[in-house]
Amino acid sequence: MIKYLSPIILLTISNVFMTFAWYGHLKYRSKALLFVIITSWLIAFFEYCFQVPANRIGYEVYNAAQLKTIQEVITLIIFSLFSIFYLKEQFKWNYLIGFIFIILAVFFIFKK
Repeated sequence: MIKYLSPIILLTISNVFMTFAWYGHLKYRSKALLFVIITSWLIAFFEYCFQVPANRIGYEVYNAAQLKTIQEVITLIIFSLFSIFYLKEQFKWNYLIGFIFIILAVFFIFKK
């Protein structure tokens, strides 16, 4: 069980760092672009410290397409929470519909 969960846990941690690296600066648009780029790279370093092991470990129990699908679903969940609570953006009904279609894609990718 742990061999199935550990890549998901690591990918979740990785995605928190990724989301802040990619989108955290949107809250501070007055900061210089070079400062934002360097800060994002520093945050992204920690993303890779979790993402690379997640994929290395995960590849023992999932194939590459499954790993990528897991990562995308985690990204959507983390990003949705981030945009609502950090960026204070509204979650709209059409986002939910789009996510439902992505969940359907997950079903087909994991179908034997």
